[in-house]
Amino acid sequence: MTVDIITFLIVCPLVFLAGFVDAVAGGGGLISLPAYMIAGLPVHYAIGTNKLSSGVGSLFATYRFAKKGYIQWKRAGICVIFALIGSMLGANIALLITDHIFKMLMLVIIPVTAFYIIRCKSLEDNHLQEYSNVKTSLICIGIAFVIGVYDGFYGPGTGTFLLLLLTSLAHIKLGSANGIAKVINVTTNLSALAVYVSSGKIVVLLGIVAALFSLLGNYLGTKLFDKSGAKAVKPIMIFVLCVFFIKVVLEVF
Repeated sequence: MTVDIITFLIVCPLVFLAGFVDAVAGGGGLISLPAYMIAGLPVHYAIGTNKLSSGVGSLFATYRFAKKGYIQWKRAGICVIFALIGSMLGANIALLITDHIFKMLMLVIIPVTAFYIIRCKSLEDNHLQEYSNVKTSLICIGIAFVIGVYDGFYGPGTGTFLLLLLTSLAHIKLGSANGIAKVINVTTNLSALAVYVSSGKIVVLLGIVAALFSLLGNYLGTKLFDKSGAKAVKPIMIFVLCVFFIKVVLEVF
């Protein structure tokens, strides 16, 4: 599949913004995936190409968080295994669904996601009592698998959903939760990417160029994480979701 210069002009700035948002609060896919679809890519090509650009950005953000000591590697390593299984399962399910059905599903997913973002409290550090190491690890494994399936199937909001669940259900502090979320997110991105590559559902050049913009956005976003800049991204996410929802409605009806 080939694309024109207009596609690059639409996608790249939004992917930069998505990289910034993803590094600060997670959920950059809420901006980047709609960007590809607003630019006119079919659903499966949009998801596959988004996995390429966001996967590179997520990998860089994970490296930055690792350098700052946010990642609990033993716990994250266990999560990676189950996230990998879930992501490949979700990606294979997604490839079986037609564009029209996918868009009908998005008419439900987008409003639910927007409502979640508005109500989300996970971007503030919690003060919940910590669980035992075994209980925390088991909860993290369940979260990794379920979100892995979701990320492989669709993806947007994965990082933010992980933050919410790791802080509220597993009672992990925000800094560590963000580090573990980054490891899980990069795992699910790359495993789902492998499925889309093998199926030929990727615009390679667009994905590579967009990945550079994602890297820049992630670089700036990780610098601002410690300054509590997460809440500022909510209006941006809601705006892009509204544009995306209108576009999907027009295409479906």
